[in-house]
Amino acid sequence: MENVILTVHLILALLLIGVVLLQRNEGGALLSGGGAMTARGAANALTKLTWILAAGFIATSITLTVLAARNAAGSSVIETAPAAAPASEAPTDAPALPEGDLLPPPVEPAPAGTAPSN
Repeated sequence: MENVILTVHLILALLLIGVVLLQRNEGGALLSGGGAMTARGAANALTKLTWILAAGFIATSITLTVLAARNAAGSSVIETAPAAAPASEAPTDAPALPEGDLLPPPVEPAPAGTAPSN
């Protein structure tokens, strides 16, 4: 079921891209007075087809979301993770490191009478 809806969703997405690219550019930005908000543009067949495809795209998106949520119900990463080992148990395959290997090298102070080098 989910695969069929996903296939329809992808086909709708491609058709929606194609229909939007076929539409005539009216050269209007939001405040230019023209654009898709006129009565002339609303009667256009491509505009109606765009609205139909967009509604189908949104419907399939919501359907896929509901199906995915239903399939994942009750499964959490925290619930499925194995129990953490106590801190007192160290892994046996890790090599033991001496204490001094993790410390940075000591910094020697500069003599008091010298100027710092640039």
